[in-house]
Amino acid sequence: MYRTVVRLCRYTVAQETDCGPIKKMSTLVNFQELPVIGTDPPERADAARNRRRILAAAEKLFAENGVSCTSMDAIAAEAGVGKGTLFRRFGDRASLARALLSERDSGFQEGFIRGEPPLGPGAPPAERLVAFGEGMLDLLEAHGDLLLVAEGGDLMAQQRSDAWAAYHWHVRNLVAEAAPDLDEEVCAGMLLAALSARTFFHQRRGRGMALERLKAGWGSLVRRLLF
Repeated sequence: MYRTVVRLCRYTVAQETDCGPIKKMSTLVNFQELPVIGTDPPERADAARNRRRILAAAEKLFAENGVSCTSMDAIAAEAGVGKGTLFRRFGDRASLARALLSERDSGFQEGFIRGEPPLGPGAPPAERLVAFGEGMLDLLEAHGDLLLVAEGGDLMAQQRSDAWAAYHWHVRNLVAEAAPDLDEEVCAGMLLAALSARTFFHQRRGRGMALERLKAGWGSLVRRLLF
């Protein structure tokens, strides 16, 4: 779990209890600080075990059958838990998709916050931004279907998410460092629009563009803008 503390960036961090997901506000301060790893509140052993079983079952069945073709009944049976336990914990398939996405996103955020360069600190900001976009495209390639289910038809759901707020903070700071003459707020929003799930699916599936072509295009865009 991450508590992100940034200048002018405030958003909630999702937590879960045995009764379902809840929200907890992150700290807002007036200076920039790198995110830190927080400590989740204690969870009962049986609740933690059920959560792991459910997420593992959902991931397995989503991969085998597709997200839209996997029922909550099938997930409960695969996990070996009662349907009541499943619905109390997650509520619906979209909540399950969000929980799986949260685990994938935590690893990605750890990479660009304190991982190895060029994604993590130590590389020039433009190269870090290229690596960030390539990582985002890999996430969309691997887990884009989960994201579409998690959005539930809401066109702005991804942009309102906690993860997107962290992405915007990161991209904005890289743009400001690489090109102080640019409006980093506007540029960060425009760059992230190129990495949205809907843009990705339009180019990748609607127009049949190869993943490597999208990565190359992203790299060219960033280098033309910031070099």
